[in-house]
Order: sequence, then structure tokens, then C-alpha cells
Amino acid sequence: MHKRCKWCEKDDLYKNYHDNEWGVICKDDDMLFEYLILESMQAGLSWHIVLKKREAMREAFDGFDAKILANYDDEKVNSLMQNDKILKNRLKLKSLSANAKAFLKVKSEFGSFYEYIWRFVNHKQIINNNDDICDIPAKTALSDTIARDLKKRGFKFLGSISVYAYLQAIGVIDDHLNYCFKRQNGKMQSI
Repeated sequence: MHKRCKWCEKDDLYKNYHDNEWGVICKDDDMLFEYLILESMQAGLSWHIVLKKREAMREAFDGFDAKILANYDDEKVNSLMQNDKILKNRLKLKSLSANAKAFLKVKSEFGSFYEYIWRFVNHKQIINNNDDICDIPAKTALSDTIARDLKKRGFKFLGSISVYAYLQAIGVIDDHLNYCFKRQNGKMQSI
């Protein structure tokens, strides 16, 4: 039996996310966008709630296709507000279009969102050394900097705390605890 980071022991949904996604370096721009949208939807909620609604949101949000989401309008937002399977917050749903447009602009400017986000750390993963979940910060100077830059570029619902969680999710920051089997496997894999 694997010893995992304590936060993910709640159920199989959390364990699967921890074991197969969280902290794995993600190079796929479509997945980077999906994680970005999920983090923006999570603001003020638990990540577990987001994971439980993820598949419904993937279906409702056209597979997290940024080109489609960029064209969402008030009519689409009103339609999404009727969907009981997803997270329903009008401002967050309205931000889908703004975030998609900003994402596509960043991709155009930098060649990929992966290149944009990894330039903040000189393309080197940050591997933290923590024994207890209480030692993991909610935000850092790095997440402050990236959140400011994202806001300047038109992104919404992505403050420093959400950005730090995003950096953990996509593998820029490895916050697997020292006793976790994901840490003990050595180098993180990428997707």
C-alpha cells in the first residue's frame, strides 16, 4: 500500500487525482487550460467539490476548448446557470470567456501557455521539502507575481492562492510530502 500525502486520503476520487495528476509536470496546453479553469471555479470552495463536478463541467464547458469558451456570451452563461450538475456562480461562469481569450492571447504571444508559465521559474521545477501539510504555504512571492501578471493579461478569479494551487497541480511546484510515494519515486514524470 502506498503512503500518500495526508490531504488526499478522503476517498478514491482524491487518491486518483493525487496519484495520477497532482504535481505531475503538464506540458499539454489543453490540460493547462482545463486546470486553470478548474482553479478559477474553485475559488472559495473545496477542491473535492471541484473534482466531483469536473466531468459535468467538462461536458458543459465544451471539453474546456478555449476557442469555444472565448465566444461564450450572456445567453450561454444563462444556459449554464440552469445546469445543476456544475458549479453555478454567475461571475465565475462569465469569466470563462475572458479567461479563454486571455489564454489564447498568451499562447499566441509565447508559443504555448507551457512556455509562458515555466518562464517564471526558468523552466526548473520547484521541489519543496515538507514533512507536514501545515508547512505548505497557501501562496508565495512567486504565486503573487504570476497572479499579478495574469490579472494584467485579463484573467479573472485567479488570485495568488488559486495560482499557487495551480502551480502545484501542473507540476511547477512539487509539494508532495517527504513521506509520499510520489516523492519517493524520485523525478516527477510529465504529461
